[in-house]
Amino acid sequence: MAYFTAYDELEGLMRERLGRECLYVPSCRLGLYLALRHWCPPGGRVLMSPVNDDVIFFVVLAAGLRPVQAPLDPHDGSIDLAAVPDSLWPQLSGVLTTNLYGNPDPAPELRARCDALGIPLIEDAAHAIGSEAAGRKVGGYGEAAVFSLSKHTAAKAGGFLAPADPGLREALAKARDELLAPPRASAELAYWARPYAEATVRGLRLAPAAWAVLRMLGQQEREDIRMALRPGDLRRALDTAPGLAAFHSWVRVDMHDYRASGGRLRLGRIARKLSRLDAVLDAHRTGAERLLATEWARPKPGRVQPLFRVPLLVEDRDAARAALARERITVGYLYDPPLDDYAGAAFTDPSPAPDAGRWFAHHALPVDPLKAERTIKVLHEAGIQPARGGPAGV
Repeated sequence: MAYFTAYDELEGLMRERLGRECLYVPSCRLGLYLALRHWCPPGGRVLMSPVNDDVIFFVVLAAGLRPVQAPLDPHDGSIDLAAVPDSLWPQLSGVLTTNLYGNPDPAPELRARCDALGIPLIEDAAHAIGSEAAGRKVGGYGEAAVFSLSKHTAAKAGGFLAPADPGLREALAKARDELLAPPRASAELAYWARPYAEATVRGLRLAPAAWAVLRMLGQQEREDIRMALRPGDLRRALDTAPGLAAFHSWVRVDMHDYRASGGRLRLGRIARKLSRLDAVLDAHRTGAERLLATEWARPKPGRVQPLFRVPLLVEDRDAARAALARERITVGYLYDPPLDDYAGAAFTDPSPAPDAGRWFAHHALPVDPLKAERTIKVLHEAGIQPARGGPAGV
């Protein structure tokens, strides 16, 4: 079929960039599900970040795994390896990084830990397509890495599963193809209509209408930062795991066609977006440098990453969001409360040191680096203060 030719083009572009075999997937969430099913035995425990999209939490559950929430660095939301108890490591069947907003998790150290235990490291690089850890590209450390094309490229669809062992390509492709849904005319129409609808209502300063349009297209289903957990339904779904069917209502949120193979025009648009990625990464790095020089940032030493979002730490995040919204600057990718508080001990092992993650989730204002100057101006005019205090040791 025609779309497999387009897969080849996309995979070639990413293979050249990453230096690994790359398998095209319709979405990062489907790629993560494939990776977790292939490398982690059902019933196992997987260490992951509690400051993460709830969709990913449900993907882990759908793969038949028990999420274990990790302690975090309160400066950037990365996994705090030193705060993970030694007694926890032998209980794990795998580690899933997040590389939140493009800030790398400590991949070299996690790689060493996983090697010592004989468990897989899976890298979620959705936010980190241009980031590096210890001079090596994020996505080059794990048994598998998964990338999103909905983030930096703004393609709003597509991703890659990149295994370390190229010999696994055939098996992974077969597993992918068994999960793919055929292109639907309505899904393709929604894909093409969404950017124009969003641009129109933004231009008319109709933010509520923008959300209404997204709901109409089946692309916006959250009334708050987190989607509804629905504990009773979730318990019943867990009885069927591993498998996507019972978890579909959670995993599809914000992206109903996460399993759609995609039509020729969609894949062509994604390829064009991907071919321009270097210029986009340069712009993200420039904006990140500007934001990290402000009083709300706590930068780490080293070269600035081309961050997808820059987590400024502000005292009153809701006031900052409201001030930005008045100037038509939308703040998304908020992950508050952390997953262990959101889901509870019935569905996840809580973090052994939760305070840093809670503090970060509450104060982080993820700013688009492409809107750095406008955002800084608004925050200064609104009198937004840097976050005060913090967990012990911050």
